[in-house]
Amino acid sequence: MKKEEFRNEDAVIDIHERPSGIKWLGLSLQHLFTMFGATVLVPILVGINPGIALFSSGLGTVVYLCVTRGKIPAYLGSSFAFIAAMQMLMKEDGYPAIALGALTTGIVYLIVSMIVKKAGSGWLDKLLPAIVVGPVVMVIGLGLAANAANQAMFQNMPDGSQVYNVKYIAVAMITLILTIIFNMYLKGFLGLIPILLGIICGYIVALLFGIVDTKPIADAAWFALPNFQTPFVTYTPKFYLTAVITMAPIAFVTMTEHIGHLMVLNKLTKRNFYENPGLHKTLMGDGLAQIVAGFVGGPPVTSYGENIGVLAITRVHSVFVIGGAAILAMVLGFVGKLSALIQSIPGPVIAGISFILFGVIASSGLKILIDNKVDFNSKRNLLIASVILVIGIGGLTFKAGPVAVSGMALATVFGIVMNLVLPKVAKSEEE
Repeated sequence: MKKEEFRNEDAVIDIHERPSGIKWLGLSLQHLFTMFGATVLVPILVGINPGIALFSSGLGTVVYLCVTRGKIPAYLGSSFAFIAAMQMLMKEDGYPAIALGALTTGIVYLIVSMIVKKAGSGWLDKLLPAIVVGPVVMVIGLGLAANAANQAMFQNMPDGSQVYNVKYIAVAMITLILTIIFNMYLKGFLGLIPILLGIICGYIVALLFGIVDTKPIADAAWFALPNFQTPFVTYTPKFYLTAVITMAPIAFVTMTEHIGHLMVLNKLTKRNFYENPGLHKTLMGDGLAQIVAGFVGGPPVTSYGENIGVLAITRVHSVFVIGGAAILAMVLGFVGKLSALIQSIPGPVIAGISFILFGVIASSGLKILIDNKVDFNSKRNLLIASVILVIGIGGLTFKAGPVAVSGMALATVFGIVMNLVLPKVAKSEEE
């Protein structure tokens, strides 16, 4: 790759600079560990093979780097925004529906990227202002809160019933407390991986409590092809209208997250990625990455704030380091014992981590409202936020025959429509 003329003097290793072998490996592993916990947590919550999620995140990142011509140091991992929709689709139609949903969200990105190329990005700001994005992001986290609580309390029995288990609550709470401690008191490299450390320590606690089944790990092969299950590999191709309608609106939520991450990267690297390679290119890269993930059976991917945090702390902005992490993720996807180990993590451990992660997502939505100084004395803003929160968190679902629009997607649609049609000032507020 040709080294560019401009160099950010604040960077230890700039975007197009390549570190030496051992250092390169260590820096890439750091990014891998940083995204690992969240990337594998999504498939665990949904019921997707973690090996596929690891492989698809690495492959998606490579696609993104290629489309953006190696100009943006961003890692793409499993998106939390689609968890509730994917859980519903998994229960009804399984892997094929989720794969089609990932393809759909990618196509939405491609369409928007073409519009941005022709018409600019001003219309996106009007379609997705802070008063819509903030509450929707809050719904993403709070809408999953009940799932985390159930995993912390109930043991799934062979007959399909659930039994309240005090051991489960104990493991979940210990995992939660340890992860909070790791977040607050660790620094350096360990301070970058508190979620991963929380999962590891929670797993050890679960072993001590006797709630982990280790037999599948012993039976698994060291090297195994991930169980790629998509409409294009394992199943006869089929169109799932529910998947399209459910997941397409959520693409606008992750799109807003994508744009926000670019803003942060612009400041870190002292570049303007909106102009070079262009917002249309970054959206196209993200969209194609999601399509590739769908083809191999992985969840939709999105840029990760955790990895941007690593860039900020280490001042290592090299795309070679990001690319190295992507290759490592793809390789790990073929380690059978690792996939079996991840799948053996019991529900209470995941619940303890989820209490933090889902809460952080919800708090991020609140931060968007605060940072943009959204005025809640305005009836318009109060109504939009209220409707989005209650519809989304309440899980209101619209069904018409085989078509079902879930709470989060429905809330996003309501938010966008209300923002477009409601007047700026209510009649009762006019002087």
